Amino acid sequence: MNSRAPKPAEDAERRPAAPELPDDIEAAALDHEIRSELRSLPKPVADSVARHLVAAGVLVDTDPERALEHARYARGKASRVAAVREANGLVAYHAGEWSEALAELRAARRMGGGPGHLAVMADCERALGRPERAIEIAREARGEPLPPAEAVELRIVAAGARRDMGQRDAAVVALQGPDLDPRRRDPWSARLFYAYADNLLEAGRWEEALRWFLNAAEADEEGETDAADRAFELAPDTEALVEVAGTGLPAAAAGEPADAHPAAEAPEDTGETTPAQAARGAAPTTEGSTGAGPGASGDTAAGTVEGDAETAEPAGDRAEERTSGRAEREAGER
Repeated sequence: MNSRAPKPAEDAERRPAAPELPDDIEAAALDHEIRSELRSLPKPVADSVARHLVAAGVLVDTDPERALEHARYARGKASRVAAVREANGLVAYHAGEWSEALAELRAARRMGGGPGHLAVMADCERALGRPERAIEIAREARGEPLPPAEAVELRIVAAGARRDMGQRDAAVVALQGPDLDPRRRDPWSARLFYAYADNLLEAGRWEEALRWFLNAAEADEEGETDAADRAFELAPDTEALVEVAGTGLPAAAAGEPADAHPAAEAPEDTGETTPAQAARGAAPTTEGSTGAGPGASGDTAAGTVEGDAETAEPAGDRAEERTSGRAEREAGER
């Protein structure tokens, strides 16, 4: 028998080399709460892990594969730190590594407690072809005190899962709630209105879909969605838009400067199930109201770099993203 313990030099060769760190990446840039969790590590290790997490946060939007190299290296050095596992999971999600993201976020949830990016986890299940598990995550989250943005994002993912299963009407109902009000201007309103419009269109309710794309365009002050473009795809004639929207036609959809005319009255009720009915459980196939994408803590973002890498969101997100979260879009490209 020729077995022997590897020599230190051989063992070092088997370990992946640390990804190169730019000189301007500093451990102090890491979020304070995550730095606190790293105090259980020897200081040189903690500083190295912190710098690699900062690098992952800087790169996640522009080069997610390289970001994942840094996150994986940090995980290898600090696998018992919940925040490190969470960061690795979120970066893996952005890199399209759904199984890894799901495993890491589950581990972080077990280790640290709390809701733990449920919208991102559900979106990963969808991307892996398991929409029923995404719906189960949303169902189990009903009793948890989720941040409002996380709850909305999880609703959007659950609606997409319903759509995956051919339950188009249930997908529409899953998005209904008190916050589905065209007069609301919450940080998530544009994404919620957009998702609702997209699912209405999928259900064959063309005029209602057009109205809600217009509502989304009016609420989308940051340009996160392509709601105005989608409205024009449905009704390229401005007169047709006005006929459906009444006085609620946003300036952006009319092709005019944003200040060309004042904000309009909210559209009249279109006859769909009302938010109040949905809140009372009018449809037995509805998922619980949840929310936040890619992510899922308030948003779906890693938040590894102070004031910078709050990406995720689910699921989220992105001028061309449509209704059902980042995973659906990227999985479709594969």
